[in-house]
Amino acid sequence: MPANVTRTRIKICGLTAAADVAAAVAAGADAVGVVLAPSPRRVTLEQAEAALVAVPPLVSRVGVFVDPSLEEMREAVERLGLDFVQLCGKESPGLCAGAPVGVLKVMHVGTAFDASLVEPYRGLVAAILLDTLAKDVRGGTGKAFDWQSVHEFPAWAPVFVAGGLNPDNVATAIRELRPYAVDVSSGVESAPGIKDHAKIDAFVAAVRAADMEVASDG
Repeated sequence: MPANVTRTRIKICGLTAAADVAAAVAAGADAVGVVLAPSPRRVTLEQAEAALVAVPPLVSRVGVFVDPSLEEMREAVERLGLDFVQLCGKESPGLCAGAPVGVLKVMHVGTAFDASLVEPYRGLVAAILLDTLAKDVRGGTGKAFDWQSVHEFPAWAPVFVAGGLNPDNVATAIRELRPYAVDVSSGVESAPGIKDHAKIDAFVAAVRAADMEVASDG
């Protein structure tokens, strides 16, 4: 990729098997995630260890949690070698400050996004991740939020965009939002927790094509 092109980072989440992790890495994912919270994609620590066994250096390992204790996070970080924890619940700024590694704090977007809700986490998290608001579900909905409802990002943190992304719409999300990173799970699956390797390749290709298009638009 030319030096003047901004490279959108790619996180592939909800991985449950070593073969799927290898496919994500081979396609060019910058980060891979395992879900350690209630979800159709949930894995045990033992299953996560097996899935992440061959992740190479410089590809980040992310563990996804909903309202965990510090002890739960510490155990997972130690056993899995996590680089980040993704917190999808109502975690307080204090809990984020005590996390053993960097935090990707999820903010759920409904009909609008209030950037002021992010302010208490300033300086305490590594990034903000915007996902779709859905009743009783903390992620993996397969539904996109209204991208036009997000009028500004917090300037002090990188922003990830998730929620219903797939090979067909990720380019539009990048053009409209210009996020630091995009996060995909259900959009590259053949069934919950089962990744489609061709869809992973197509998703990464779509991101890279969007990056080139945005650069050419100036």
